[in-house]
Amino acid sequence: MVTATLVKELREKTGAGMMDCKKVLTETDGDMEKAIELLRERGIAKAAKKSDRIAAEGIVETYVSEDGKIGAIVEVNSETDFVAKNEEFRNFVSAIAKQIAIEAPKDVEELLSQKSIIDNSKTVSEVLTEKIANIGENLTIRRFERFETNNLVQKYIHGDGKIGVLVEMENGDSQLARDICMQIAAARPEYLDREAVPEERVKKEMEILKVQAMNEGKPAEIAEKMVQGRIGKFYGEICLVEQPFVKDPDTKVGKVVADKGAKIVRFVRFEKGEGIEKKEENFAEEVMKQLGK
Repeated sequence: MVTATLVKELREKTGAGMMDCKKVLTETDGDMEKAIELLRERGIAKAAKKSDRIAAEGIVETYVSEDGKIGAIVEVNSETDFVAKNEEFRNFVSAIAKQIAIEAPKDVEELLSQKSIIDNSKTVSEVLTEKIANIGENLTIRRFERFETNNLVQKYIHGDGKIGVLVEMENGDSQLARDICMQIAAARPEYLDREAVPEERVKKEMEILKVQAMNEGKPAEIAEKMVQGRIGKFYGEICLVEQPFVKDPDTKVGKVVADKGAKIVRFVRFEKGEGIEKKEENFAEEVMKQLGK
């Protein structure tokens, strides 16, 4: 059954009109992913925006050792933006980023069980529980990544903790690495290069592009050639080395880095709350609920 909620969600994810959304949802029996694909094939939606609605609060923090060989990035969520600006909360998140770099936990569960660098008599989990009690909101260590290498690790934080980036570079200097971090923050690449893109993802994109071309009235053989031309644009959007460099849009990131005799080894980009949908509450109803009415 196609509900108004489903139609609203599809509209928010694709920007398509209400009737178009209702139509494709009916055709796909309410399957959101298939509906998005169908809208794209018909040229009604440019792309699926799975994580544009960022509702969870908190911050992303990074830490890099003095020698630039070890780096960590972590996202810690809070319930409100007010708490995300709280100095005690921010100091706690900074300490967590440093803990990850120094103690190298393999996952969040192991991190929580480690002795805290804030208070060695307590575990990270116990310190977290104390912070929840002191601050008065639920806090969650959601995810982290850690780099350890003989190359250079650079960090970048944008928007007071809204976006964090960690990059490992071979033969690069700190300024170039910082420029690449800013590129990643702004342009949102999903992969380093073409080789890193899963074959299934490419195949699916080519199918969509072919249907788009055929819906434009092109014969199958012409549509195939158009796909080959358009797939390059797809790579240029999702692959870091193929993106136009933010400081010089006429040059690709890969060439900028190669001209400096450097190489991007890997990167990670966290955006606060991406992929988390926050329950929407009617404020008046919430107040009445608190009053027990």
